[in-house]
Amino acid sequence: MATIPSLNPLRIRTNKNVETTEDFKKGGDHEEPLSPMAQLFHEPGSNVYIIGILGSKTKIRSDVFKDNLVHTFLKNRRFSSLQVLDKVNGSMKWIPTHVNIDDHVIIPKLDPNMESSDKFVEDYISNLSGSPIENTKPLWDLHILNIKTSEAEGTCVFRFHHSLGDGMSLMNLLLSCTRKVADPEALPTLPSNKKSSDTKVSSLWSGFSILWNSFVALVMFVMTALFLEDTKTPMKGSEGVEQRPRRFVIRSVSLDDIKFVKKAMNVTLNDVVLGATQAGLYRYLHRRYSETDGDNIDVPHNIRLRATVFFNLRGSTKIEDFTDTTRHGTWGNKIGYSLLPFNITLKKDPLDYIRDAKAIMDRKKASLEPLFTYSFANLVFKLFGIKVAGKLNHKVFYNTTLWFSNVPGPQEEISFFGHEVAYLAPSCFGQPNALMIHVVSYKDKVTFVISADKETIPNPQQLCDDLQESFHTIKASIEST
Repeated sequence: MATIPSLNPLRIRTNKNVETTEDFKKGGDHEEPLSPMAQLFHEPGSNVYIIGILGSKTKIRSDVFKDNLVHTFLKNRRFSSLQVLDKVNGSMKWIPTHVNIDDHVIIPKLDPNMESSDKFVEDYISNLSGSPIENTKPLWDLHILNIKTSEAEGTCVFRFHHSLGDGMSLMNLLLSCTRKVADPEALPTLPSNKKSSDTKVSSLWSGFSILWNSFVALVMFVMTALFLEDTKTPMKGSEGVEQRPRRFVIRSVSLDDIKFVKKAMNVTLNDVVLGATQAGLYRYLHRRYSETDGDNIDVPHNIRLRATVFFNLRGSTKIEDFTDTTRHGTWGNKIGYSLLPFNITLKKDPLDYIRDAKAIMDRKKASLEPLFTYSFANLVFKLFGIKVAGKLNHKVFYNTTLWFSNVPGPQEEISFFGHEVAYLAPSCFGQPNALMIHVVSYKDKVTFVISADKETIPNPQQLCDDLQESFHTIKASIEST
């Protein structure tokens, strides 16, 4: 089984189109250092990749994709540069290089008569998660699978090393390459293009609440980094989980149904999604414990199960020209995270799952936890170096159970390089958790994307079923009142 190694130190021979060693030492105009967060994603245990799965309603024309990638992705310096270690000071820098698009676009020959195209695509993507991208080229690639599945006529699989940018940067890069199907000249719109507001202090009491919530979050963060580990459950990954291949499965629910629950309970869309996720996790764990210990064995009481929830720290989610990494200042890894506790227990009223999620998220919103985690990682890097910062980051992630992310997608049907998009499914692999749940909206659907370690969670399809069924139970409970 191929492992995902640390890329430090890099030993790369640059070609004739790249600056010479002397130019590199002088700090030429074309060189740019990797940010601390980008370097963190090269440390052992944090060598994370972002994967983007895109289903097309038509067969994919590879020549069209290649031509357009040259005029979009390759204009972005991060997608046309190597990441090279400066042996003088130990830092890493972007070094521009000549890119052969055929080295990055992979089109395997497929058997049109295969027994199950859906299983083949799932297996293919799983295999990608077990092998890193060669560090002798820019750290991204695209795999085109031109075979009909139950969801699409063709499937594109993008892989990006997390050092290239965070999920918001990469999502916006992809969306900047799309257009509305109803208006081929217009960029798609996200649910909100307004500037995001910082945590606001409206009164003395709210200011105290923010300080208190932030202090509690700080204490929990430090305790987690030192010793506080989640309960060992059938979802908790074992040591070395970041090096194992993963399964990626998706399941969708109606966006209108989620909006119906949101309106009925006067909560946010994120509260509904988190509540349904909490209910689905309980349902799945109850089944796993019952299978192991006998019928009707419930989930143990008072288990500690937390998610690392990621927050975008940028001021805007507006889709712009993301081929320019300097003009907008929106590239890089500008994300913070919070440690979100789930109450994994049976609730007589299914709506209590959403009420609990809202109460927890309200506390998280009334704190500076995401900004703190982002700033703290940078501070540790500056004071103690990348190795210490990497070990701290890994410890926090490993001691929790899962990653969770919720990203708004286009509100209308879109096309990518002229191909109408059937679905979008972003996720990650290489993280020291056995499970990631990524939620993305597109048009009239909300899709749960599961990234699961095959050894810890051998049946991620069942987990998808549980998430979907839990939401339907919540909706039915509202309809019956």
